[in-house]
Amino acid sequence: MSRNIERVEMRSITSPGFAQQVDKAKYDAMKDALLNAVPKGKPGLTVAEIKEGVLPMLPPALFPGGAKAGWWLKGVQLDLEARGILARENGKPLRLHRL
Repeated sequence: MSRNIERVEMRSITSPGFAQQVDKAKYDAMKDALLNAVPKGKPGLTVAEIKEGVLPMLPPALFPGGAKAGWWLKGVQLDLEARGILARENGKPLRLHRL
């Protein structure tokens, strides 16, 4: 059974002024998981640590077996940075935290 796909705008801190319309259910699920996984304040977590934390929180119906989770993680991460909700630390590996 297919679902009616509602859309939401996803931005990117790396491409100011660019936005794309994406599946709102998947965006919201990843955003919720990401915000639950990423701590407030420095030093934050690496992207690998964040991915490990978000995967168990994603609804299997939207991300069966974690399918496409990496793409959504990166897209939502960049969107939340563009919106001033997440921040990155300078250094390697990249670390993120909530503001």
